[in-house]
Amino acid sequence: MEFDLSLSPDLVAVFLALFLLEVVLGVDNVIFISILAGKLPPHQQAKARKLGLSLAMLMRVVLIFFAGWIITLTDDFIEIGDFGFSVKDLILIAGGLFLLTKAIQEIHHKFEGHDEEAPKPGAVATTFGAVIAQILALDLVFSLDSVITAVGMTSNMIVIIAAVLVSFGIMLFASGTIFAFVNRHPTVKMLALSFLLLIAVFLIAEGFGVKIDKALIYGPMAFAVLVETLNLVAQGRAAKRREREAEAEMPAAASISAEEPPAA
Repeated sequence: MEFDLSLSPDLVAVFLALFLLEVVLGVDNVIFISILAGKLPPHQQAKARKLGLSLAMLMRVVLIFFAGWIITLTDDFIEIGDFGFSVKDLILIAGGLFLLTKAIQEIHHKFEGHDEEAPKPGAVATTFGAVIAQILALDLVFSLDSVITAVGMTSNMIVIIAAVLVSFGIMLFASGTIFAFVNRHPTVKMLALSFLLLIAVFLIAEGFGVKIDKALIYGPMAFAVLVETLNLVAQGRAAKRREREAEAEMPAAASISAEEPPAA
């Protein structure tokens, strides 16, 4: 690994590619954080988002400095039958199962209406700590894949760290807006949980050595976001039309009432 401040077109292209990768992973993190933080009291939600993202960014940077060691985690660690598993594979499988379990639990809670239930007394502190722990656990899984991918693209530490810092800065700034948007629209929240299910399956498959092109994952996700955006725009315009029609009917009803003769 090297620290080189000289810029070149190749390094700029690598930075942009890493930045895009980090933004995609950052959006996944923010969605997961938004769902977890939504269970906390309102005065703790922003704190959980900011602390979770800040610690996740710090973890990512620290792991970058240990990139040389992390690369060795791709060597087979144990063998089960005809399958060989590295430390990275085991972490991906564990992280995928964890994410799969959380996503299924959240979907079940949505169907059962548990989101409407009041939190149990005395569970606030434990829940806050659990939220932060789960954020860090998931980011550890994403960080390993991100760092290995980044090291394969460049050995310039400054470029890798800069991409991480800039992308996390944007996610930290946008996390409040994403949080409010996801929790304000039930269909978006369900779509986000479906994304987490898809990512969980992808992580488990990769842990078992099944290579899936990331475009096959994020392409359908982007298309689903586009469809949901069109749906929300259509709903918004329909609501505005109903408001205008209601406002137009009010003066007409008032004039008819005024023209009616008083009762004898």
